[in-house]
Amino acid sequence: MTKQKHYIKRLKWALKYKSRGLKPVYNELYYDRIAPHISAFVKNKDYFLWFVALLIGISVGGATLLFRHLIGAFQWLWLGTANEQIGDFFQTTPSYVFFIAPIIGGIIVGQILHHFMPGKRAHAVADVIEAKAIKGAYIDLKTGIWSAIIAVISLGFGASAGREGPVVHLGATLSSFISRASELTFAHRRILMASGAAAAVSASFNAPIAGVLFAHEVILAHYALSAFVPVVLASVAGAIIVRITIGEFPAFIIPDYSISSYLEFPAFAALGLFAALISILFQLSMSTTERIAWSYNLPIWARPIIGGVLVGSIAVFFPEVLGVGYDTTDNALKQNLSLTLLLSLLLAKIIATSITLASRFGGGIFSPSLYLGACAGGAFGLIIAHFFPGTASSHGLYAILGMGGVAAAILGAPISTAMIVFELTGGYEMTIALLVTVSISTALSNAVLGMSFFHWQLSTRGLFLAAGPHKQIAKTLTVNEFYTPLETTKETSEEEPPHLQPDENGKYPASLHLTDNIEKALRAFNQSGEEKLPIIIDKHNTQILGHATHLDALNAYNKSLIHAHEEEHK
Repeated sequence: MTKQKHYIKRLKWALKYKSRGLKPVYNELYYDRIAPHISAFVKNKDYFLWFVALLIGISVGGATLLFRHLIGAFQWLWLGTANEQIGDFFQTTPSYVFFIAPIIGGIIVGQILHHFMPGKRAHAVADVIEAKAIKGAYIDLKTGIWSAIIAVISLGFGASAGREGPVVHLGATLSSFISRASELTFAHRRILMASGAAAAVSASFNAPIAGVLFAHEVILAHYALSAFVPVVLASVAGAIIVRITIGEFPAFIIPDYSISSYLEFPAFAALGLFAALISILFQLSMSTTERIAWSYNLPIWARPIIGGVLVGSIAVFFPEVLGVGYDTTDNALKQNLSLTLLLSLLLAKIIATSITLASRFGGGIFSPSLYLGACAGGAFGLIIAHFFPGTASSHGLYAILGMGGVAAAILGAPISTAMIVFELTGGYEMTIALLVTVSISTALSNAVLGMSFFHWQLSTRGLFLAAGPHKQIAKTLTVNEFYTPLETTKETSEEEPPHLQPDENGKYPASLHLTDNIEKALRAFNQSGEEKLPIIIDKHNTQILGHATHLDALNAYNKSLIHAHEEEHK
């Protein structure tokens, strides 16, 4: 008897004997397959997570619009326009204005850093990754708001940086505030932080798909089904808010470029090599400029002023380096710039952005990466066209590919960057070429530098997240989370607390502190050969607080690894 006939016969039997047939089938279907999952969905409050993610997306979309308008308002004070397309004003504005504007911005930013900003710097994407990894998805609301204000003033007065990084941090700040008020679990807070970042990218670039991919690729550093729905809801909500207000058009409206011949693919691969070179130079320039800035013991309020003088000096000759730079990126994509100007702007933007970030102005690297990629790709395309005039595609096509190649290598996010380029330009026809350029550029840059710009920033703070979750847990899981405190009774509470005593040679036995991480604890168990170690306050105060066993440490480490694995694959 075939399976089909068997099921038909069983169905007829169940209909004939309802009380004896349908009830067992119903019980098996509902109680074994459906009810446990519905119960888990309700218990985990996933429905509430979706609602909060939608609320975050709407909030971040509105905050992104406000952020952009405030940048335009400060820009209007010295340039006479709030529009991002500022190229037409370069010819009619005196050059001394380009010199003075960043200095004024530096004076204001310096005072804010000195008086109001914890840590004396504005925060951006790397701080979001850090908060998600080791701070329980917590970002201080005050720090987030002041970081946004610093970025608005910096970019409004011409600092050479991007607006998207600060907006991502602002979105994560709002999500952190809303999720804490909602009393959700740490796992849910991390998902909502990624949702806030997704909404920020989506609203800033008008690119909802890229927002979803960026949140998973950069913030969460994994793809999980449990995070997909809330991240999508937030990203779509952010995009809708912007599209209702501004419109549905992409950030860059470009001509209809197409690939001339499949014989060009070696040139696209070579462009990936060139894009990797530019991304490496840019990142090395930023790290070198940072080190130079650290070597001078200057008051914090003076650093943005000096940076403003240097950026203003460059802007006198190349005003195109000022601000977000979307206008220049757009001109590169539309083939409006000469080879000489493209190469000059490439060098000038690298220097100006490095100085901007090293001197504590607020801003990110999204827009500068796109700017550099468009200039690099456009210049490369002109060179290819010179040597192969009959077969080469337009250099505007190479500018699009270069934009993706450089940005992907710097951000360490090839998938989301490729999608950003798709949605920014609407150019889906060059998909295969873009993937070739992006993959080669990202791989070569990682082979030379070993990490993205964001992870380099985190490494300067002693946080090496690129090494994987096991390394992260080894550095962040502390003895305080698994030790056993001393039991106190009414009698023992009145006695003097016990202290660790030295041996006859005056040497103290092995012990641990509450702040020691699991890596140090496991080494202590291994070196001492003991299965149980006392926990003391610190090396100056040897009061015993409790004890920890080798088994406790291993169990805590394994439990953290399992939890991280479940969160990444659930």
